Amino acid sequence: MKRHFLTASLACFTLAVQAQKQPLPRFLPSREEMLKRYNRAEDRDSLARRTAFRLSVTPNWVGPHAFWYRNALPDSQSEYLFVDPVTTQKKPLFDAEKMAAALASVSAQKIDAGRLPIRSAYVYPDARKIAVAIPAGTYDVDLGSYQLTRIDSLPSDKTVYPELTRQPGRWQRNRGERVSPDKKWNLLLKDNNIFLEPAGGGDAVPYTSDGSAASAWGEATWSPDGAYLVAYRIKRVADKPVYHILTSQPGTTRGELKQQSYKQPGDDFSAYEMYLIHVADKKLVKVNTDIIDFFDAPRLRWNDGDNGHFLYEKVDRGHQRFRIIEVNAADGNTRNIVDEQTPTFIYEQRIFTQYLPATAEIVWVTEKDGWRHIYLVDARTGSVKNQVTRGEWVVRGIDSVDRVKREIWFQASGRNKAEDPYFVHYYRIGFDGKNLVTLTRPGFNHRISYSPDKEYFVDTYSTVDQPPVTVLGRVLDGKQLMEIEHADVSRHKAAGFRLPEPFVAKGRDGVTDIWGVICRPSDFDPSKRYPVIENIYAGPQDAFVPKSYMPAGEMQSMAELGFIVVQIDGMGTANRSKAFHDVCWKNLADAGFPDRIAWMRALAAKYPQADTTRVGLYGTSAGGQNSLGGLLFHPEWYKAAVSACGCHDNRVDKQWWNEQWMGYPIGKHYEEQSNITNAAKLKGRLLLIVGEADTNVPPESTYRVADALIKAKKSFEFLSVPGMGHSDGGPYGRAKKRDFFVKSLLGVDPPDRNNDELQERRGK
Repeated sequence: MKRHFLTASLACFTLAVQAQKQPLPRFLPSREEMLKRYNRAEDRDSLARRTAFRLSVTPNWVGPHAFWYRNALPDSQSEYLFVDPVTTQKKPLFDAEKMAAALASVSAQKIDAGRLPIRSAYVYPDARKIAVAIPAGTYDVDLGSYQLTRIDSLPSDKTVYPELTRQPGRWQRNRGERVSPDKKWNLLLKDNNIFLEPAGGGDAVPYTSDGSAASAWGEATWSPDGAYLVAYRIKRVADKPVYHILTSQPGTTRGELKQQSYKQPGDDFSAYEMYLIHVADKKLVKVNTDIIDFFDAPRLRWNDGDNGHFLYEKVDRGHQRFRIIEVNAADGNTRNIVDEQTPTFIYEQRIFTQYLPATAEIVWVTEKDGWRHIYLVDARTGSVKNQVTRGEWVVRGIDSVDRVKREIWFQASGRNKAEDPYFVHYYRIGFDGKNLVTLTRPGFNHRISYSPDKEYFVDTYSTVDQPPVTVLGRVLDGKQLMEIEHADVSRHKAAGFRLPEPFVAKGRDGVTDIWGVICRPSDFDPSKRYPVIENIYAGPQDAFVPKSYMPAGEMQSMAELGFIVVQIDGMGTANRSKAFHDVCWKNLADAGFPDRIAWMRALAAKYPQADTTRVGLYGTSAGGQNSLGGLLFHPEWYKAAVSACGCHDNRVDKQWWNEQWMGYPIGKHYEEQSNITNAAKLKGRLLLIVGEADTNVPPESTYRVADALIKAKKSFEFLSVPGMGHSDGGPYGRAKKRDFFVKSLLGVDPPDRNNDELQERRGK
């Protein structure tokens, strides 16, 4: 008896273990259920946009620090509120009933106080009068008497806004004044040469004479005292064109050919050879520096009180060297004030430099210690006076450089180790790296707007699964003075909407945290397994997983059809360490796939409802390149992909983006990583989408993939959308994308829209 009991117990234990190892049954809806899901998803898309309110505050500043804002409320109603930071008082901007009566008097119709037809408004500095634009015209409204006075237009906003720092784009051409600073000369460019014409009249004097169409003089700019001209011998290069055909233009019987200038990787740039012209004696001095053959003529920065020296920036082609170069105007000699070099890449578009000529200093943001940080540089010697910020976290942006108080206002992420390292926080700090003030609370992603006097700020913070709160804060110490708004999501919750879930797992190295989000159907059944669809965009220029509250969106909408939809930031994307970012270097085909797959394995380990035997992915632009890449390079994991307007070969796409990450000169790795080159490797199901009028990524990028697939005798689906530009295909393309995944991953035929099947079902 004991032996039989033991045997039975072991058998039961074995069965229990086997049961635990048995995967959950797959979610396999019938076609009837699938049609209902389509209708339900569409209904919920519309409903989602009408069930969450008070999500943010856009302050319209009145005077130095007061502001008004508008709230969108349920049932298409709205309210207008006024906040005084000094008294921390919030009140209605006006009496809505009286305003409605006043506006009705000139509108010849009854007006609901909760639905005022105000298109735009302006509040006067004393807040006693408001100007409103309504369909009946534009009026001043006295907020004491509610008397209306017709005016021609809304007053222009005279508010002096905070001196927030914005880095000028390095792609902008240098622009110089025609008249010399001392008003003695007019600068002329004639017959490819430089002339100076006396301002008081007289013949133009030639200062160069050997210019030609092939080697022209130009881009000349004055020194602050008018003693020098900086000019260039220029070898112009005209960008080659790319073409597209508009096939369906109304009123025509032929396709219309369009072309645009478009620089692709490897194409030549115009070359600029820098010279100095001494105005007094017409002396011409060649500057002892490299020819500028990447970007246009640079912006020049002359030192305050020193007209004998100027600085300019130079990014070498290939993005591996950045210099700030000082030029001696007297003899043309140069020296490097900053000379940063790297074996991988310098992210040119995130180089930040702020010049402080009064103190001969430069605020410089660089990743030279492996993290993006702020440095203060001595512009005389080139030495770093001090590192302003430091640590294993990232400066995300500079809001303001206060030269008087000698402090920097900046955004950063990753300082709070217990939270998502992508959350943006706001700070200010002294030039010496001391007196760091944190303006935002931990645990949330933030967005701040500063008052014109820079004494107060309005901060809206949230996470993907925590609704927004908007507060008024004080810049001095970061203290929150009052809560302005708390999002109202009661209707959203009552309607049964699910919010995305943040999820973190280890990447390919087993050490680095990889962050993403998960969207599930509202009627999620934990006893079933659902296909997983990844929304992918692995462009190295940023990070892309949402961090703020998401009451609605395509991912959740697609999940409603019966999928678990995820989005992940893998290695090779930005806003983490330099080493994290460097994975993309000459390696765009990697796209963080090893991290993404590790993340999804961890997802399935925690949530067995994620069926990782049925994984699809979709993306647009760089995401289109990535989504097809998933099938080509990782077919063991990804089974279906929708690729829209992909930059499938980095030699076909735009020069500035692709050389930044793939390097220069154009090496064998460009070809080896091309989706076109690798098209014959295709496994799984593929839908290609392209807009025929794409001016961002040339349409031939997708057509060349199609050509390669046809030659390799591969099966795939193809959608070209007439007249559409750089897009995921628009409403039609998005519908086809959903149908594709329903058929490919759920095994159900999508709706037959030719028979109006969805609408008929909905009517029943």
